[in-house]
Amino acid sequence: MKKLLASTALLLALTLPALAEEYTPDPNAKQGGVMLMTYKDDVATLDPAIGYDWQNWSMIRSLFDGLMDYVPGTTDLRLGLAESFEISDDGLSYVFKLRPGVKFHNGREMTAEDVKYSLDRVTLPATQSPGSGFFSMIKGYDAMVGGTATSLEGVTVVDPLTVKIELSRPDATFLHVMAINFSSVVPKEAVEAAAGDFGKMPVGTGAFKMTEWTLGQRLVFARNPDYWRAGEPYLDGVTFEFGQEPVVSLLRLQNGEIDIPGDGIPPAKFTEVMDDPAQKAMVVQGDVLHTGYITMNVTAAPFDKVEVRRAVNMAINKTRIVQVINNRAAPATQPLPPAMPGYTADYAGYPYDVEGAKKLLAEAGFPDGFETDLYVVNTDPNPRIAQAIQQDLAAIGITVNLQSLAAPNVIEAGGAGTAPMVWSGGLAWVADFPDPSNFFGPILGCAGAEPGGWNWAKYCNPDLDKAAVAADSMSDPAKLAERLKAWSDIYMKVMEDAPWAPVFNDQRFTMRGARMGGEGALYVDPIATVNFDYVYVK
Repeated sequence: MKKLLASTALLLALTLPALAEEYTPDPNAKQGGVMLMTYKDDVATLDPAIGYDWQNWSMIRSLFDGLMDYVPGTTDLRLGLAESFEISDDGLSYVFKLRPGVKFHNGREMTAEDVKYSLDRVTLPATQSPGSGFFSMIKGYDAMVGGTATSLEGVTVVDPLTVKIELSRPDATFLHVMAINFSSVVPKEAVEAAAGDFGKMPVGTGAFKMTEWTLGQRLVFARNPDYWRAGEPYLDGVTFEFGQEPVVSLLRLQNGEIDIPGDGIPPAKFTEVMDDPAQKAMVVQGDVLHTGYITMNVTAAPFDKVEVRRAVNMAINKTRIVQVINNRAAPATQPLPPAMPGYTADYAGYPYDVEGAKKLLAEAGFPDGFETDLYVVNTDPNPRIAQAIQQDLAAIGITVNLQSLAAPNVIEAGGAGTAPMVWSGGLAWVADFPDPSNFFGPILGCAGAEPGGWNWAKYCNPDLDKAAVAADSMSDPAKLAERLKAWSDIYMKVMEDAPWAPVFNDQRFTMRGARMGGEGALYVDPIATVNFDYVYVK
């Protein structure tokens, strides 16, 4: 058994996935103050088993904890409610030792029974968790989702502070799964007392606890005085105000009335903000685990020919498209974003080469081009991006008819395979956790190519599916470099087959008021969006 302890910083730095040393606090941070944040819309739920959108993700992370966690402002794993764990030599068994004395917001101490209850709950069909599938590697998962079991066979309470989790297959992503919101530990009595409305009455072990929720108006978090991480959080509370139009929120920020406009910088105001030194000084920029791409249906002519798909890649002027969105992104070369482990840094991607693209089309039997449809979500800036793509493809003889539709209609056409091309904007993949596998299965693997799936290119390469399974079976910490190289090879083969034309990687821009302190990364945290636990009032 390989034993991993909170105190063994060097060992943690070398394990798989990359576990890191504890966060070094900002020496200027101080306790106190309440941060005010605005949003146009209220959140739907604060139940960690249910919540799955960009807005509630950060809130849930501050109310709840899981066995694993991430170092603030990074994609590096660290220990959470587990103070140590052991992995069996075959990678099929994990034994977690829990931190003693951790209390839920209701005052009760957390135990291993709570961990088991929470994992059972998130995988029970009755919970209807959108994250259930992340736990498919745990032994007994199939029986749970199939309705023949009500408890995960692979999760066992050893003693009040020890839980054992057995897998049906080695899976190097397992520790990441233990860090996502869906793995948050919740108290059974609070869930049952909420009578189906736990999302409005959340109780966790997190740095903050909810003290008020006036639907449609305001949501209030207060500092958890019993939080198990000493000295955290810094803020006494966070107040969210709803019903605020983004332009109004920007004006309130400029007037010093709020601290963060939750919906970000309004697109119509972006250039104005960036051109004004005073406003630009309040802007914080960071990477997002996101790629915007064009899918091409490889199962239907003309995109069943790889030369055509490569020609499309070469015809796209990515730099110009980035300019269309005021340089709020960087040109992409491959499916993985640069901040993702496994990204191939020395791969330049397909060059922008109009004449080369024309030559490829001629070789494919389309010297005069062809006509096709491009599906796009009808919200700004996506139609403008689609128009730029349309112009680029016209330059090589491809006539593109734009199908600008509501998001559900684009999703339906992509899933059904009736969309020859789809611009992913507004629907593009943002990683659930920072592991290269998360960009493959749902959107490039064979399972995702089934009707209704998110693999809108309908690309299915069985050899790559096998390679993906092999890569994720490398759960031995000593094989980290080998595993990342395997994933790099998989994505380089994807680019050779060219089911996508990757266009850009989003960069997140937010603003913070002058009184707010904390490292910039905490306001554009790649995992939590805004990390409420570590920002502070100066």
